[in-house]
Amino acid sequence: MTELLEELEEKKEKANHLADKYKRLRNEKNDEANKWVEKRDELNAEVKELIETGNELKEERDELNENVQEYKEKRDELNKRVNDLSKKLKREKNKVLPNDDRSIEKIEKEIEELEFKQMTNVLSSEKEKEIVDKISDLQKELNERKKLIEENDEIKKLSQELDEAKEKAEEYHQKVSDFAEEAQEIHDKMLENFQKADEVRKKADEAQEKFLKAKKKGDEYHEKHIEAVNQVQDYSKIISGLKKKQRKAKKEKEETEAQKEAQELYDKFKKGEKLGTDDIMTLQKAGLL
Repeated sequence: MTELLEELEEKKEKANHLADKYKRLRNEKNDEANKWVEKRDELNAEVKELIETGNELKEERDELNENVQEYKEKRDELNKRVNDLSKKLKREKNKVLPNDDRSIEKIEKEIEELEFKQMTNVLSSEKEKEIVDKISDLQKELNERKKLIEENDEIKKLSQELDEAKEKAEEYHQKVSDFAEEAQEIHDKMLENFQKADEVRKKADEAQEKFLKAKKKGDEYHEKHIEAVNQVQDYSKIISGLKKKQRKAKKEKEETEAQKEAQELYDKFKKGEKLGTDDIMTLQKAGLL
């Protein structure tokens, strides 16, 4: 039995070492899992912040695009008014100008061509005088036509309205450009936030995977730790039972030997042999006296 107890004690000690080993490994993996949980939560918080900022930028961009649309409509309305006023002004000019196909623009072009010819070509005195006279006549004709236009109240009024409409249309066009440019900048920032959120979310998913992997390993080590602890307890129960049985057997053996010794002393006592004090006490313990 002694050999069996020694063998069981050795197995119990090995199981105890395994329990300690798996407990240490479990704790290490649980610490690692907690680290990845913290990292995951930190990254998810960053993702949330990036998305919130991206949505705020989206709202800002949409407001700017609404402004773009609003001023586009205003600009288009004014451009239509400019077009209508231009047509009306042209009709009014045609009413006061001679009934021919010689528009002010056409006369100005003729003067420009003649001036260019005068400056760039080598001309005889006669030819140059001819060109100068022609320019003078054209200029006179131009001035007369311009005077007819400038002195007409309706044309003045229409010209003023046209200039104001063009100026306002240009103002609205500038607003459209400014709002559109700002909207594009905000849009780019919004995309940057959402793209960054995707990148950070990917890192958060990786942290989650590492957390699950560490937790799974920690759970496995925990199960092995519990299994080893149960083995230690089982061995302890078996060892305790065997020791109890061993003690009982020893006690029974000692009692048997004591009874045998007492019987021998009692036999001597009956034969009349003299017994010592210790011998008498032994007989009394055995219930023979």
